[in-house]
Amino acid sequence: MTGYGLATADHANVKFSVEIKSLNSKFLELSLKTPRAFADKELFLRNLCNKEIERGKASVSINVERSEETLKGAAINAALLGKYYRQLEEINLNLGANSSNLLQAALNFPEVITYSEEEANEEEWNILVTTFNEAMHNFNAFRLTEGAVLKTELEQRVNNILSLFAEVELREPDRIPNVRARLNQFLDEAVGKANIDQNRLEQELIYYIDKLDITEEKIRLKSHCDYFLTTLKNKDANGKKLGFISQEMGREINTMGAKANDAQIQQLVVGMKEELEKIKEQLLNIL
Repeated sequence: MTGYGLATADHANVKFSVEIKSLNSKFLELSLKTPRAFADKELFLRNLCNKEIERGKASVSINVERSEETLKGAAINAALLGKYYRQLEEINLNLGANSSNLLQAALNFPEVITYSEEEANEEEWNILVTTFNEAMHNFNAFRLTEGAVLKTELEQRVNNILSLFAEVELREPDRIPNVRARLNQFLDEAVGKANIDQNRLEQELIYYIDKLDITEEKIRLKSHCDYFLTTLKNKDANGKKLGFISQEMGREINTMGAKANDAQIQQLVVGMKEELEKIKEQLLNIL
């Protein structure tokens, strides 16, 4: 689900920042970037993200910027460097070589340069957790705003399907008589009315027309649409449930289109399918 949250904090010449971003995804795909000083806390932070984000392609970036006076970096062992350099210089003279990069070579020898690891104390960890929680709060607030917009759009899409459904119901009473009339006209032209066994024809028509009946599909589609709107109003995370309901809606719409045998109803079915595809796209953005 799309979302964005940012929080920063300053403490004792150290600046903490946490940025959380997410895009649509059916599952949780988490990318977590933590400073080396807090590497041992990564599992704890991942568990928090899994609990709060639940779904989406999420990127969580945690940065700690220290001032120059508190910054630890590389240290050069000048005595050891000098020893290596003099030895290289002596070997260079004995070999009669002409080399201008002796210092660079000496710097690459073991233990000439040492790096001190950044360390975080308990106070800094507590500040980072507070900043992280603030960023997550902002992230969820962003998603709630997005969710309200999506809820309105989804309601509109389902109501559009119901409007098209109402037009199908208006068209439905004329559908079967039109099918019957077309079949009778075809048979009259193909074999002649005098050559038709009316009793047998009536039996076949009843069987054929029964196969075209869409009463059950209409009842189920209406029920699925109502259930979708009811589920949409629940406060719980129902994205996957809404996805399952939309699949059932699609199944009834497809069956209705296959049985319609009516150009106008099939056009209405195409409109329903368009609305349903837009619903499915947006459901990827709902928890």
